[in-house]
Amino acid sequence: MRSVSGHEPAMKPSMHPARHLLWVLVLFSRCALAAVTVSDDSGRRVTLESPAERIVSLSPHTTELLYAAGAGDRVSGVASYSDYPPAAQRLPQVGDAANLNLESILALKPDLIVAWKSGNVGHQLEQLQRFGIPVFFSEPRRMEDIASNLQRLGRLAGTEAIADAAAQTFLAGYQALRREYSGRTPVRTFYEIWDQPLTTINGEQLISQAIRLCGGRNIFAGLPTLAPVVTREAVVAADPQAIIASGQAVERPEWLKNWEAWPQVTAVRNGQLYVIDPDLVQRQTPRILAGARIMCGQIEQARQALSGRTRPAESAPPVAPP
Repeated sequence: MRSVSGHEPAMKPSMHPARHLLWVLVLFSRCALAAVTVSDDSGRRVTLESPAERIVSLSPHTTELLYAAGAGDRVSGVASYSDYPPAAQRLPQVGDAANLNLESILALKPDLIVAWKSGNVGHQLEQLQRFGIPVFFSEPRRMEDIASNLQRLGRLAGTEAIADAAAQTFLAGYQALRREYSGRTPVRTFYEIWDQPLTTINGEQLISQAIRLCGGRNIFAGLPTLAPVVTREAVVAADPQAIIASGQAVERPEWLKNWEAWPQVTAVRNGQLYVIDPDLVQRQTPRILAGARIMCGQIEQARQALSGRTRPAESAPPVAPP
């Protein structure tokens, strides 16, 4: 066969079989190093050909996790209310976690979507997956899951060193709290998310593990749904020794005073009605450790009140975050 110029093409010496095999192995190893595979919190395997460079986060908690994992500069879009860290507030928003704007998400051309399994709408996530975009489902239910989320997101974003360090710091703080409060007298605890309807958490929710970490006992741990609606009569019958409310802001919700109409409840009688910043405990992020430290102090106040060694919560000194 002649070349276009009419001359015979130069014949290249054939590569030695051993060198050829070595070259194939080098190429294969490079591809293997570039590809990333992890399992998400739903048990699905998520594979990327290379670390993600354009990530869209579909909930405030996944936004926080990505930043904590060192991937903040790779996040190109976030869900509404992604207000921490402050840098996230400057990013394009793609709708509320429960009402996503799919066109806005697709316009950002993400190579990875980090979704909230129980908070995002299933059929919207299915639509995104039909476009071939890899989706990582995040659903931490235990303290250890937060560390694991950090590590896996770090792998997907190519920021393993930062993510692994953040995970180890978180686990160390968790174990320190566990050692401090393990073995203390249990305190029956009611965690109130909202007043109308009266909403709480069951034992599978991460907040319930924080309560256990502090030596508390979630009075509604046995209910089947993550955020069950309960009756006031059911709370009275369970007779909590501490009531902790969250609401929507740091300020003490007005409806917490409603419990004063039930003085037969031990928590009310002892003045053990507390409030905690919802962002510290209701987002599955490393900041839950700060919330857990505050919660442990509140439950300890209730524990001391049961033995008559402290004043009611309104007069007790506040427990400061770390």
